[in-house]
Amino acid sequence: MNLLLFAEDELRDGRLRLSGRRAGHIRTILRLQPGDTLRLGMINGRRGEGRILRMSGQEVELRVRLDHEPPPRPSLELILALPRPIMLQRILKQATVMGVARIHLVRASRVEKSFFHTPVLRPEKIRSLLVEGLEQAMDTRLPGVEVHHRFRPFVEDVVPGLAGRRLLAHPGVRSGLADVFARRRADGEGILLAVGPEGGWSDYEVERFREQGFAAFSMGPRILHVDTAVVALLAQLQLLDDLEKRYDLEKR
Repeated sequence: MNLLLFAEDELRDGRLRLSGRRAGHIRTILRLQPGDTLRLGMINGRRGEGRILRMSGQEVELRVRLDHEPPPRPSLELILALPRPIMLQRILKQATVMGVARIHLVRASRVEKSFFHTPVLRPEKIRSLLVEGLEQAMDTRLPGVEVHHRFRPFVEDVVPGLAGRRLLAHPGVRSGLADVFARRRADGEGILLAVGPEGGWSDYEVERFREQGFAAFSMGPRILHVDTAVVALLAQLQLLDDLEKRYDLEKR
């Protein structure tokens, strides 16, 4: 926990009272005492610091000052064929750490129907995983998470309203990520990345995505677990984006 987060309604007259996991972290991990300060942030708000006023029983009270905006976040949305619950937990957290703005969890032909009944999809569980990711990344802005139970309505009705360069990860394609990323982006254009099941999207799904302007690419001959692929792709996209920006600056 690099940044302790709290909800807006927890703050009263500039003071914050904590118990449970967060108070335990202050006591046993950080080992702070009254008078000490720590980094904190309001969910979907500013960051700052808190000074410990008192510690009694299992409660910690802090005086809060918020004077820093959260770090800039990449304009990147992730379309993800719903993975197994244990992988979903990892991906929700890691995608948040990597700065994804919104995550679309979709049904695909190779997704088991039972995955949509996992407790991991409960709003309170999703929120807790996203908060863990924000605490790690020292960010405060919760990503959006949307669950789409049917593929066709998603690709025909939802995708047309999504903005950004459209990239489709799919095994067996000749082009690599660098190849499809080479097209120059308009200023401020985001990225829309679609990642399928470990076996890839079906032919039907690939065609529907291509009709919506997605460029397909492969990560190479090795088949990766979905959680590994997502983190690797997000890191590669960040690198390619940084190189593109550096190239633009050198041209000026």
